[in-house]
Amino acid sequence: MRDQIVALIENEGVTHFITGMALGVDMYAAEIVLDLKSKYPHITLESAIPCETQAIKWSVASRERYYNIAAKCDKETMLQREYTSDCMDKRNRYMVDHADYILAVWNGCPSGTGNTVRYAHKKGKSIIVINPVSLDVTRE
Repeated sequence: MRDQIVALIENEGVTHFITGMALGVDMYAAEIVLDLKSKYPHITLESAIPCETQAIKWSVASRERYYNIAAKCDKETMLQREYTSDCMDKRNRYMVDHADYILAVWNGCPSGTGNTVRYAHKKGKSIIVINPVSLDVTRE
């Protein structure tokens, strides 16, 4: 993932990254971008938060990690205050709508990530998919 983010910066001129702040890949990618800011000080990181209570039921360690990342982001976009059944989808659409490139870790199975990749296709975005098992990278 780090190599793909560096390639977006160096080869495509990407300067702004958006993270959905979900556990797993979102937070891992955010930490990579934050780490790369020392080498590429012009890049920025935005957190797209689906609702204020996103992390409320997470473990203490996960919440601490979440708030640590959030504090270092250059911009925070809170999509809505309360949780609703579609707030994660709204967050994902926001990220696609505000990006030129989509970097997804996806195994091809139906999921929220799959829905987001399909939405990005519909919007004509450049999509980079990393298979989490084989680590193969495809560009769409």
